[in-house]
Amino acid sequence: MSRVESPASAGPGARAWLIWTVGVAAYVLAITNRTSLAAAGVEAATRFEADAATLSMFAVVQLAMYGGMQIPVGVLLDRYGSRPIMTIGMVLMAAGQLTMALSPSVGVALIARVLLGAGDAAVFPSVLRLIATWFPAQRGPMMVQLTGIIGQAGQLVALIPLAALLHATTWSIAFGSVAGLGVLFAVLVFALIRNHPPSVGRDVTINTDTGSIEVVTSAIQVEPGGIRAAWAHPGTRLAFWSHFTTPFAGTAFILLWGMPFLTAGEGRSSAEAAAITATYVIAGMALGPVMGDLSRRIPNRRSRALVLPSVALQAVVWLVVVAWPEPAPLWLLYVLAVALATGGPASMIAFDHARTHNPSHRLSTATGVTNAGGFFAALIAIFLIGLALDLQGAGTPDTYRLDAFRVAFLTLVPLWLIGSIFIVVERKRTRVHVGIDEPRRGRH
Repeated sequence: MSRVESPASAGPGARAWLIWTVGVAAYVLAITNRTSLAAAGVEAATRFEADAATLSMFAVVQLAMYGGMQIPVGVLLDRYGSRPIMTIGMVLMAAGQLTMALSPSVGVALIARVLLGAGDAAVFPSVLRLIATWFPAQRGPMMVQLTGIIGQAGQLVALIPLAALLHATTWSIAFGSVAGLGVLFAVLVFALIRNHPPSVGRDVTINTDTGSIEVVTSAIQVEPGGIRAAWAHPGTRLAFWSHFTTPFAGTAFILLWGMPFLTAGEGRSSAEAAAITATYVIAGMALGPVMGDLSRRIPNRRSRALVLPSVALQAVVWLVVVAWPEPAPLWLLYVLAVALATGGPASMIAFDHARTHNPSHRLSTATGVTNAGGFFAALIAIFLIGLALDLQGAGTPDTYRLDAFRVAFLTLVPLWLIGSIFIVVERKRTRVHVGIDEPRRGRH
């Protein structure tokens, strides 16, 4: 961000709150679109006669498009502002869901998921930019946290009302209804959202204490050697591996494989499975502020006290479920949901590392590198689970078996181990780099 001086501005008014409300509601719908396949995995496999690896590709291409669009979206936001970019994002998601509703084949359905990923990528960065331009800088962190927490309610919409509509009507009606909501929100966003207050001529964030104005930028600043310089710092590598290791199991669970595992594998009813996955969402929303405050209080111990314990908890509980000699009891599945839910808040600590160990001019680049870790791990996890099911001859809803799911979920263990090893290694290197620990002395 570049800095210019200006008189102080008053706090946010009613119009700012209206714009934020519309923006965060659009973000809720974006999360609903992102996780819309979570409650329809079995139905999708049946409709498209898709094996498990092909079903995994629905989530993989969507996440890949979402991640790949982050830098282009940032560039477009810097040029055009939030209003048009968010409107286009809502239109793309509506087109994706309409295509999904009418798709006759796997190929067309994959195109639908590409459209969804591209549209979804535009929404959250746009809302963050609106917060920066319509609210005083001091309120930014609180508003960002509040936006993230409220946005996760979109997962509940996908898991409960959308799933109920799907089971009560048809595939086309359910996904077509979500497409209709996308069109409605495209209209609302275009009609009600403005890039910045009328009192300023461009997108800026205002510090009401000093009266200074900072010009908002959204794009990653790709300086010569910027990515290489960011990666060279062990703190960035610690951030990458922290984000790689903590959230991928929960992402694979909530985005695709949770409902098939709980219903076709564990034999739970759709209502029980929805309640378990809803617990995952609610627990993550509740744990976010708690873990964020703990991270603030123990900045030099957060990897050992928060990140690694989250990974260990997820791995241990999941292995207990896998090793259970018969279908797991209901209480244990709820424990699994809560354990996986720690991964999301723990993954946010990675961005604290990126922010702490990089200069401001390289922060966006380091954040992008960090964010790539979580997407990369999730893509691998989702695909490996599907591939493992196929290799066991359990790749379709008619052949899903609990023992096959158990073996498939063991593919997560190497990812946890690799990530944890690198967290330990890079944590030590980071502490040495910043002078907290002494380097190891060579033997004489």
